[in-house]
Amino acid sequence: MSDTYLQLDKLTLAYGDTVAVKDLDLSIKKGELVALLGPSGCGKTTTMRSIAGLLNPASGRITLDGADITRISANKRNVGLVFQSYALFPHLTVYENVAFGLRLKGISGQDLDNKVTASIKSVGLASFASRKPGELSGGQQQRVALARSMVMEPKVLLLDEPLSNLDARLRLEMRAELQRVQKETGVTMIFVTHDQIEALALADRIVVMLNGGIEQIGTPEEIYNKPVSAFVADFVGFENVFALDNGKLATSNSRVELSAPAPQAAKGLAWRPRMVILGSGPFQGTVRGTSFAGNVREYLLDTPLGPIKAEVDAGEPSHAIGSTLAFDLPVAAAAPLSRYR
Repeated sequence: MSDTYLQLDKLTLAYGDTVAVKDLDLSIKKGELVALLGPSGCGKTTTMRSIAGLLNPASGRITLDGADITRISANKRNVGLVFQSYALFPHLTVYENVAFGLRLKGISGQDLDNKVTASIKSVGLASFASRKPGELSGGQQQRVALARSMVMEPKVLLLDEPLSNLDARLRLEMRAELQRVQKETGVTMIFVTHDQIEALALADRIVVMLNGGIEQIGTPEEIYNKPVSAFVADFVGFENVFALDNGKLATSNSRVELSAPAPQAAKGLAWRPRMVILGSGPFQGTVRGTSFAGNVREYLLDTPLGPIKAEVDAGEPSHAIGSTLAFDLPVAAAAPLSRYR
């Protein structure tokens, strides 16, 4: 028996004549925390909107907990949505914001109070129940939006760029908060983000999207360490990405031998800057730029292969702009790509 909880089958989504997502297949298990990751325009928010019931598919099917919800209206799907802007009612207190949806469902009295109080407490805002959104920080407003959705006990909770409006410190706090709430409640959660660090830190699985399709699905470790395409590699920080042609690096004007044989099935190879060996190797480059970044020093080299980005410990001797350096791209350290485009 399948353990799939949310299933998208051959989903095609369009705005008028413009197709945003084409024949998308995706299976999500109950209790998973899944990130839809990709650049602007890749189709991730459009996919989320279709799950929420805010956009009707041109074709395909959406199944949730065994029921076909493709044509069911948004208010009857039992799917929660936390907007990027939080969308709180400014004239209502935290308590009343969280209670709003329950009141619409006809819940009142002690039952309503118990649910609202427990939900506010679950996000650490018990002492803020009487405040209005304007009296809260961005992180606190985010927690109210989360509590307002969670109190409805949704089968799936969708979050649209949930941390993008927060500063760096609050982002770290809210990552931990989202993980805690998700693990304690067991709710199936899908969040949309363009931030790879956010996706890697939060998700059980990451769905990398490009041009309305899925480039790769995997755990954070798989996406980070084993990208399957040049796009995914570049997106997660492999800044030196090359196609292979008969085992040689393919540059714009030549084919270059590597210092060791490339994997036979690989269509390309990718190296993070820290994987580049500076000071020895078969290649040479001229230092075009250098920057100190705390524990490391970053270099940009002009080379016959094209621009190469390298990173070394900050304690190593520095190299001046204009100096010539030997370097190597060790094949053993590279991520082999099963497709280049």
